[in-house]
Amino acid sequence: MSLEELRKKIDAIDAEIVELIGRRMGVAQEIGAEKRAQGKRVNDQAREKRVLGHIRNLARSEKVNQEVVEGIYQQIIKVCRRTQGTEVAFPGEAGAYSEEAALQFFGPLATTRPCDSLDEVFRLVARDEVEFGIIPVENSLEGSISQSYDLLLDSSLKVCGELELRVVHCLIANPGTRLDAIKRVYSHPQALGQCRTFLKHLDCELIPTHDTAGSVKLIKEKGLAEDGAIGSMRAAEIYGMKVIAREIEDNPHNFTRFFVLSRDDSPPTGNDKTSIVFSVKDRPRVLYEFLREFAERGINLTKIESRPTRHKPWEYNFYLDFEGHREDDIVREVLGSLEPYSVFLKVLGSYPRAK
Repeated sequence: MSLEELRKKIDAIDAEIVELIGRRMGVAQEIGAEKRAQGKRVNDQAREKRVLGHIRNLARSEKVNQEVVEGIYQQIIKVCRRTQGTEVAFPGEAGAYSEEAALQFFGPLATTRPCDSLDEVFRLVARDEVEFGIIPVENSLEGSISQSYDLLLDSSLKVCGELELRVVHCLIANPGTRLDAIKRVYSHPQALGQCRTFLKHLDCELIPTHDTAGSVKLIKEKGLAEDGAIGSMRAAEIYGMKVIAREIEDNPHNFTRFFVLSRDDSPPTGNDKTSIVFSVKDRPRVLYEFLREFAERGINLTKIESRPTRHKPWEYNFYLDFEGHREDDIVREVLGSLEPYSVFLKVLGSYPRAK
């Protein structure tokens, strides 16, 4: 058989695979509707584990690499889960960057639920009123969001996913407002800080608020003709406002990292990260000895940061991210080796690393 004929066979097989994936997604959407009608959660990790076990058995019987087939099916299951729709709590008003992150992660069929605070996001997920929450934890320019990490320390929820969102700030105002007429600009302190250069030239009063989208909603509801707000393009569309200037952030490499919260973390995918929080014993070299356990096993650390414990002056907790899943043998081994150096250690969750 010629190369061209073999390629035609591949094309025919690909067409069949795509058709079958489409049919699977259609059935998954019907399952999601039935779950919602019965008041059941869309996310069912026990069922997903059974499906993956069945897939491994099929791969074994067909003499196909089980890990390769399982990796493919993890992606198929992820896409099918998104077609079922799910409810996600986020901090802020409709149009907030956190809502944008939720829709990117879960897909456009997700139902988003705005919350007045980060605390409320945690409460709704902990009470099982929503399946997932999404919170900002770090900005590439402004650094970590302390309250998010403090809440993670005290909560029983797990980190089950992460997303890195490119943040594009817009100056937004009521229709008819001109740039040279703006005397005050409202937004979250981080957004104001990320647009310092633009705002300096604008020479106006800066008014911090709790939320970017909430700032847009504020000037909309009050009809403020000499005021602007910094927010997303989506916020401007939602509230029917005018975008006066786009991409006004000082640095185009402006990303915010989000954690997805659930009552359980995610199963291994082969491309995972784990987040932990710990404190070490009060003796020389102890932090070095703690971190050496990772180095000796070739485990790559992606972040380490200290935060005050809030219990005793000059006493710190450390937040650490590293590559691997808590169910991986080498990660189990390293976590088991850390007891001699630590006062306490908590696994915040294992999750697929952001693309």
